Amino acid sequence: MVGTRGVPARYGGFETAIEEVGRRLVERGHRITVYCRDRGEGTDKPTEHLGMELVHLPAMHRRSLETLSHTGLSVAHLLRHQPDAAILFNAANAPYLPAFRMAGIPVATHVDGLEWKRAKWGKGGQKYYRTVERLAVRMSDALIADAVGIQDYYRQRFDADTVYLAYGAPLLAKGSAEKLAALDLTPQGYHLVVARFEPENHVHLVVDGFVRSGSTLPLIVVGSAPYSNRYTSAVHDLADARVRFIGGIWDQELLDQLYANALVYWHGHSVGGTNPSLLRAIGAGTATNAFDVGFNREVLEGSGRYFSDPQDVAELVADAEGPHSDVAARGQQARLIAHRFNWDLVADGYEELCRDLARLRVPSSRGAYRLPASAQQSIGAGQ
Repeated sequence: MVGTRGVPARYGGFETAIEEVGRRLVERGHRITVYCRDRGEGTDKPTEHLGMELVHLPAMHRRSLETLSHTGLSVAHLLRHQPDAAILFNAANAPYLPAFRMAGIPVATHVDGLEWKRAKWGKGGQKYYRTVERLAVRMSDALIADAVGIQDYYRQRFDADTVYLAYGAPLLAKGSAEKLAALDLTPQGYHLVVARFEPENHVHLVVDGFVRSGSTLPLIVVGSAPYSNRYTSAVHDLADARVRFIGGIWDQELLDQLYANALVYWHGHSVGGTNPSLLRAIGAGTATNAFDVGFNREVLEGSGRYFSDPQDVAELVADAEGPHSDVAARGQQARLIAHRFNWDLVADGYEELCRDLARLRVPSSRGAYRLPASAQQSIGAGQ
């Protein structure tokens, strides 16, 4: 498993997927190697995590080069050790796919979301992501999509099949709240946002709308952005005293309690496919209001309420805190939906995919290994 920051999972959806899937595959008798980004001098570099073998390699600490530089070193190491199959995460790493082909290593690419829509990349970055999407389609033995919307995009734009493997939703207990006291919070007494500060995650829109509302509760904003100082400053400028920015939280128990005890979780993500933060919220049985895009409706269905501008947010705040609030019923409905996103089923899908990849040893006429259509259609998990 290559192309991410690695495990233990401390950052995002890819890392969480590797941790949850990898440990399950180890328990089933498979040998799993995960390539991890070296975080510098003085940091822990374990050689094993939950049975997975870890390889730590450095990266250039610049936004445009960090992923590619680390993946390049990882692929060079991987090629010398000849795994039966590889999972390459992030279509941005597609320039390394020809190396897999030349070495005869079957590889599936997890394409992630619509990265070219992210404002942080600018025109050059957006053009790059458009290019690597095409390269991933042409050079991968299989493509992995974590949302039906991503499947639809690759089918419509490239006439390409993908293997649907969503993330799992952890089912969080409602009873625990003791850690909230350290933040001077009480159950059902706050609204919650958990997101990196990037324009397409619409933290600014939620903060702006919340400030326009008459809420007497605080809005707790968890998250940061190492490369987005200007956007972060703009979000802070929109806030008033009711908005509390508490930065990143690495205490998973505290974060889980924040999700499970919020009156409403506000989800502004718009381009990343099925989002782990959204799944964690519904697994906690918390009513969720989300930015109105297909990826979010695909997960929340009728349990969600949707917003597109600050005025929508202000009105939804009033609804949630009003006498006819339906947040409790929506939270219960969301938790039922969460049962469909099951990590054991996701691991089944990855295991079947990797077995099929490992059997591919004869190139097609165009020189690339390809899964048979029947295998592509039969592998799916999460819903």
